[in-house]
Amino acid sequence: MGRTLKRSAAFVALSRAVASGTRGGPSLGTRLAALPRMIRATARGEYDGGLRLAMMAAATAYVVSPLDVVPELFLTVFGLVDDVVMITWLAGSVLSETERFLEWESRRGSVIPGHVTP
Repeated sequence: MGRTLKRSAAFVALSRAVASGTRGGPSLGTRLAALPRMIRATARGEYDGGLRLAMMAAATAYVVSPLDVVPELFLTVFGLVDDVVMITWLAGSVLSETERFLEWESRRGSVIPGHVTP
């Protein structure tokens, strides 16, 4: 059930992101421009997107890999379905995570670094 919820959340994020440009949300260009900053912040340990970025990297490797779970050579249309599902999930995940990162980045600007003393 948890996996289904994550998958449906990715699809919902994809549909919202496509429509958000007209409703005042971050545009697709803004989200894609945030991707390198998100990767750098995750690599430095500032942002907690490590596992999600790893899953997106694995999905990208699966899509571009010549090895496939359902080979297109033998099952033509049915072999492409798993790639379409993976690409759709990947697009939704990237859009969802970049939106989360942009929110984190905007909140981060209002935090003053330092130490809390009792």
